Amino acid sequence: MILIADSGATKTEWALVEKDGTLRFHFYSQGYNPNYISGPEIVADIRANLPDGLYVPAVEEIYFYGAGVTPLQYPFMERTLREVFTAAREVFIAMDTLASCRALLQRKPGFAAILGTGSNSCLYDGCNEGLNVDSCGFILGDEGSGGYLGKRLITDYIRHNMPENVYALVGKELGKNNEELIDQIYTKPFPNRFCAQYAKFIHDHMDFDPYFPALVTESFRLFFLRIVTHYPDYQQYTFNSVGSVGYYFKEWLAPVADAFGMRLGVILPAPMEGLIQYHTHEQ
Repeated sequence: MILIADSGATKTEWALVEKDGTLRFHFYSQGYNPNYISGPEIVADIRANLPDGLYVPAVEEIYFYGAGVTPLQYPFMERTLREVFTAAREVFIAMDTLASCRALLQRKPGFAAILGTGSNSCLYDGCNEGLNVDSCGFILGDEGSGGYLGKRLITDYIRHNMPENVYALVGKELGKNNEELIDQIYTKPFPNRFCAQYAKFIHDHMDFDPYFPALVTESFRLFFLRIVTHYPDYQQYTFNSVGSVGYYFKEWLAPVADAFGMRLGVILPAPMEGLIQYHTHEQ
């Protein structure tokens, strides 16, 4: 059987499928960005989340796509997965950008983006990931992502850079003073997840005050300005993305893409369905 994993900054989605595409098990675990978690922690978390009845020796092939999993970390991830799935003949490791390409475009060339907890993008030749303009991660970039939206919301709150009615609403949601927020982000683990959790709060209040749609629109605008426009001839492609931020904020994403000369293409909340199709259908 084939085990497919899509590991984002927040969670990992797993699907165990037959080679004809029949789904046998579907489950979740935490995200496994190797910059934030060790091998033993990954092994323990996978084992803790394996569904009852999943026969581990039946896993013959593994396709693991991960946020923050650069080529330098491929051997580490392969060794770690083989500790759990000892009978696997093939263990394929790739970055999450390739997962987005395969889920969105299958075997057709084009442009693919990730707009979830973090953001990323690349060109795809129909087989392999091509040019990638680095998102620079949570600290230096990640424009267009849930982490970026939360980071901007918290920054504006600390600086009191929002209308009074919004400030009062956000303060209740955050539940921390300025010093506690800064401590949370700078000293506690997974600051990207902490910030990204407020993307839903922002979405739920898009009609509350113009501050919220302006925040989202500016985040997408910066994603295009700082990243998308640096791809050669980017306007010849449709804008395709996976991730909850691109999917649930599509109403605000579309006009920004249009302003930069790109038409929306396939927008998915998650890549798994497309990955199952890719790995079980010959084309």
